[in-house]
Amino acid sequence: MLAVVALASAGLLAALSRWAGPVAEQNRAAALRNTLAELVPVQLYDEPLDRYAAEISSPLLGEGVQQIYRAKHSGKVTTVLITAVAADGYNGDIRLLSAVTGDRKLLGVRVLEHRETPGLGDAIELKKSEWIHQFEGRSLVDPAPAGWQVAKDGGQFDQITAATITPRAVVGAVRRQLEYVDREYAQLFQIGQTGP
Repeated sequence: MLAVVALASAGLLAALSRWAGPVAEQNRAAALRNTLAELVPVQLYDEPLDRYAAEISSPLLGEGVQQIYRAKHSGKVTTVLITAVAADGYNGDIRLLSAVTGDRKLLGVRVLEHRETPGLGDAIELKKSEWIHQFEGRSLVDPAPAGWQVAKDGGQFDQITAATITPRAVVGAVRRQLEYVDREYAQLFQIGQTGP
């Protein structure tokens, strides 16, 4: 009898997983589209933001494969959106999405995933605090290299009360994303290239 109940339970779980998997993936894709649109003003694109997605890999963006999205208006790339992983968060990886314009300035940054401590490190999320807005309009030269640290380390970015490790990880990862954009600028913004 116990074996029959176990088999029935396993079958039910498998069926639920098969049913919920596509729904969960659709929800993740919709959340990503919303985050992309949240970061890029509508006047900077006239095609779907996830249309020109590609996978990239670079030590500057953290381990694994990252995604890049290109916002285009009248066929010209206006903004690139790049994911990155900060592996040095307090409780592990912090996955970020940053939007960088053609003049190499940040439109904004959003945290896509993290496991930081609720009530402390999770203040990096927009729904928890305004902390993440301090990256808007910044670039590799604003602030100067020494300023790309949290205030506790002598930099220009606020830390979160009682949680310095988490913001330190995010600040470092965002700076590395900007370094990547600077290094790969022509390819990312398709300078001298034709087609998608």
